[in-house]
Amino acid sequence: MALTFDPHPARLLAPKLAPPLLLSLERRAELLGEAGVDIVVVEPFTREFAAIEAEAFATEVLARDLHAAHVVVGYDFSFGKGRRGDVGLLETLGARAGFGVSVVRRVSVHGLTCSSTKVREFALEGRVEGAEVLLGRPFELTGQVMRGAGRGRTIGYPTANLRPESELIPKAGIYAARARVLDDGGAAGGDVWRCAVSIGTNPTFVKDGAQVVEAYLLDFAGDLYGRRVRLEFVQRLRDEHRFDSVESLVAQIEDDVAKTRELTGELVS
Repeated sequence: MALTFDPHPARLLAPKLAPPLLLSLERRAELLGEAGVDIVVVEPFTREFAAIEAEAFATEVLARDLHAAHVVVGYDFSFGKGRRGDVGLLETLGARAGFGVSVVRRVSVHGLTCSSTKVREFALEGRVEGAEVLLGRPFELTGQVMRGAGRGRTIGYPTANLRPESELIPKAGIYAARARVLDDGGAAGGDVWRCAVSIGTNPTFVKDGAQVVEAYLLDFAGDLYGRRVRLEFVQRLRDEHRFDSVESLVAQIEDDVAKTRELTGELVS
């Protein structure tokens, strides 16, 4: 069983400092299930819950309500009102309440601590390869395909306009990625496509436009409107630019597509 909170505690206690979430709650539960978790308990994080003292959290929430026999937490875990409880107190309270405690120590890759903070930093810098190293899987965005302005189709590169379900969007620019078309239940289906992804405001066509996420699926022919697509980022190719003509934009897109084929050739499964 996994216990998680919704919303993120910082969203309630310090909303201006709350970090953008890497994943939607549904995707978080899906990944936990793939890791072997049978049950995900989503605790509404309210002011009343935040006011629970550390001792009550251990004895009432963990021991009484969840019937915990053994609790696994990270090395920097804190709990209870004012975050007063730490792993040492949890071990003491667990011994009294009848559950064991295991602490997952700091995990590092190439000298970097695996943490959501570092993953966010990499993504916001466009360094999706670094995010993948720490995650152990590609950095991803999932969203429903919405109708856009339709400009891509007029220049020979129709794009899927995604409405992301998660909050963290990588740095604006052009990326090589792969796209998984999901089935109606949200699981990854059998269709995987190389794709070039644009995150930006389409400055060649729009002045001061809103940021959009668009994916051109290489060699794809079909209708994706209303479908959910998961983008798995491979590498950032370049910054977004404003081009003086549609012809120069198309020439650059052709180069982006060629690089995408090269980078994702062995990744499509």
